Amino acid sequence: MHLYPDLLNLYGDRGNIECLKRRLQWRGIDAETVAYTCDDTGFELSDVDILFLGGGSDREQKIVCSRLLEHKEMIKDYAENGGTIIAVCGGYQLLGKYYKLEDETIEGLDVLDIYTEQGSKRLISNIILESDLIKAKIVGFENHGGRTFIGSHKPLGRVVYGHGNDESSRAEGVVYKNVVATYLHGPLLPKNPQLCDYILTNALRHKYADFDGLEPLDDSLENMANEYIVNRFVK
Repeated sequence: MHLYPDLLNLYGDRGNIECLKRRLQWRGIDAETVAYTCDDTGFELSDVDILFLGGGSDREQKIVCSRLLEHKEMIKDYAENGGTIIAVCGGYQLLGKYYKLEDETIEGLDVLDIYTEQGSKRLISNIILESDLIKAKIVGFENHGGRTFIGSHKPLGRVVYGHGNDESSRAEGVVYKNVVATYLHGPLLPKNPQLCDYILTNALRHKYADFDGLEPLDDSLENMANEYIVNRFVK
């Protein structure tokens, strides 16, 4: 399910959705995307294997969050029970307790024990992470005014180039159960096929008890693109 693609669509999120679908289809696994927009009146997560929440402006985040709060407990239960969630940039911030702006505070979904506060300047940069989840470095682009504080949560990775969650801790993103939340976009998943397969594997294992792993794909071009970014910015 792609939540609010009509509002949270700044950062190539449709590319992430397409990457998820294609990497399943190339392996002979059927995949269907259901979009939930502002014109829709309600959703159910019992048949959803992956929930995607993208990024948008502060104004759009406020609109989305006021609607999502109606489903707060359902989304929290989905995450706690092993549902797979991908949240990028604004979607990442919405999963926390709140996002404090200069003159107001946006209440979050409280899926993650994190919070975000507006900083004095935007953090804009290419960004590269080292992560325990996969062998390859994770690459992307960040453009956020918020500083996200993740407490005892495990970060997605350690920043080797760029800013990250809060400009000082060198941590970026959060991994909690089958939730992956991050500021990285550009879009994220086509640039990082190993991370995409990590997410797909979690979703498939949650759905099928006897799932024994994804068949490998020829990712030579994707890996070359990833390595080019790493070699360009990490000496």
